[in-house]
Amino acid sequence: MGRPVTLMTAQWGDLDLESLCKLAKEMGYDGLELFEGAHFDATKAAADKAYADDILATLDKYGLKTYAVATHVLGQCVGDNYEPRIDGFAPGELAGKPDEIRAWAIEKMMAVPAAAKNLGVDVATGFMGSPIWAYWYSFPATSDEMIDAGYRKIFDLWTPIFDEFDKHGVRFALEVHPTEIAFDYYTWERLLKEFDGRRTLGLNYDPSHLLWQGMNPTIFLRDFIDRVYHVHMKDASVRLDGKAGIIGSFLTFGDNRRGWNFRSLGHGDVNFEDIIRELNAGGYAGPLSVEWEDSGMERVFGGTEAAAFVRKVDFAASDIAFDAAMGND
Repeated sequence: MGRPVTLMTAQWGDLDLESLCKLAKEMGYDGLELFEGAHFDATKAAADKAYADDILATLDKYGLKTYAVATHVLGQCVGDNYEPRIDGFAPGELAGKPDEIRAWAIEKMMAVPAAAKNLGVDVATGFMGSPIWAYWYSFPATSDEMIDAGYRKIFDLWTPIFDEFDKHGVRFALEVHPTEIAFDYYTWERLLKEFDGRRTLGLNYDPSHLLWQGMNPTIFLRDFIDRVYHVHMKDASVRLDGKAGIIGSFLTFGDNRRGWNFRSLGHGDVNFEDIIRELNAGGYAGPLSVEWEDSGMERVFGGTEAAAFVRKVDFAASDIAFDAAMGND
């Protein structure tokens, strides 16, 4: 039996949980990576076991399980510098109030580990935000002190949250992603050092964000396999045609003029066979969660095809050496 194939529910937030469970089962999934704010409320799930049990009963009704909860929006609000787009992540009455938004997000994130335990999982995926993302291009000149201060701020904001995670035996799996404090190989390496290798902090490995930035997702995975707590299956296609740049040109996702786009699984440039081989070598047995994003494809068609794609590409490691029978007794 292969790894569980799950669906990250953020992109399906317009559907209620029961409707999504029914559809996910029809599309061929084993479970859901439940997105906080759309398909469960962390505060309620932490305080009310009956509420969490009702969610699990709905999943079970359709033969589904959950292996992780997703907290991307909450985490972004914890660590980001305020800008108007953040208002869309927080309750409407907090719009334009940076301190209140951050306090709300921290309170919710502190509830996540208890919620996760009540939902029977020990991994929460998500973002951490970044107070220094705007400095990614060093003009005006960016000093080392400014970068150092940004990492210290993330450390100070997230240490109490991680303390709460440890109390409940839950791990946090950061998705290395543009706009985050760790968005590539070296920024992730630095973040680990900032937290002194704290095991609470690991990876929600997503190759798509690495690939379009120009990294080799397989090398990243090999070097940090011991920190992979969860895996997103997502594809991306890079098409630099001499006009479009890698930064995106302010063209919306799905616009064929862009230099890169997210694509449904198997329609982009990610080498998923190499990724499965590295996961096998590293002993990863957790879920493969489809984060379906393709603005150029009808989503039920794409979601169904993606589930089948993951099952086809996911193979077990060999338990023998292929040439063992050639040797002497």
